[in-house]
Amino acid sequence: MQSYYPERFERDMGTSETEWLTALPRALGLHAFVMGTGQVRVQIGEGHLQLQWHTLPPRLIALLRLQRLAVSFVFEDVEEEARQRFMKHFDLTMQRGGG
Repeated sequence: MQSYYPERFERDMGTSETEWLTALPRALGLHAFVMGTGQVRVQIGEGHLQLQWHTLPPRLIALLRLQRLAVSFVFEDVEEEARQRFMKHFDLTMQRGGG
């Protein structure tokens, strides 16, 4: 989890689109959202978060193939405190354990 989340950033996420779409509603919490193909708009207070994603080639480590998504996060008119709080919840929800 990051200590600070800017208004715009991109991530290379180790997940398939199916796994992403399954976990996404839970990660958005109680915020209203509108889903489209490869994107979702999330209402946060008076502003919103626009998420867009597309599939990347899998990461290959020996015989292991890890699915990946490129995800763009763009917050508009979301207060900094609300942005930080939202992203901490989002990251905790999307976090996967190993072992």
